[in-house]
Amino acid sequence: MNRFEPRPPVVIGIVGGIASGKSTVAALFAEAGLETVDADQDARAVVEDPAILSALRARFGAAVVTDDASPDRAGLDRAALARLVFTDPAARKDLERITHPAIRARILARIAAAHAAGRSVLLDAPLLLEGPLHERCDAIVFVEASDSTRRTRALARGWTAEEWQQRETSQLPLALKRASATATIRNDGALDDTRRQVEQFLAAWPPPRA
Repeated sequence: MNRFEPRPPVVIGIVGGIASGKSTVAALFAEAGLETVDADQDARAVVEDPAILSALRARFGAAVVTDDASPDRAGLDRAALARLVFTDPAARKDLERITHPAIRARILARIAAAHAAGRSVLLDAPLLLEGPLHERCDAIVFVEASDSTRRTRALARGWTAEEWQQRETSQLPLALKRASATATIRNDGALDDTRRQVEQFLAAWPPPRA
């Protein structure tokens, strides 16, 4: 895949439904030289902060904290927390209030570092359109996959069909994500077909303005 090196460097956001294969598409953008900024990685780092972990314990209870994450400190039980927040909108809002400012700060710092090194960024953030980070993007790609494909992938991850549906309904409707995107990449066929779509998108840069 040809290197993608626009000047100045840019930020391309990626959105899609649960289990649409955003990580696969992000890896293809990385093949073209983009720095991947994965908000989930930053979220995992943020909840290791003792102050944030304490705030999560105070809000959600000791059930979301496990003492065996390491010999000398407690850690977050992400599965237990997910079971709480994906069925309770108020709980989800509280989680976002506690963690999102620190997550955003880390993401913006990573984007700045990548740009200082001359590299463009592929931003993979689950709630990209729900918060202010989408304003930092020069383009947004929507990853499309059929409901049956996404359900199969979710079950292969060990989720139940109910868990997949709960996570799906906790996010913006797919139609709104699709309408907010600069381009759509289908990701329920062969990997080479997905790669070809990524190549075509980058080769046509900059994207047309709406």
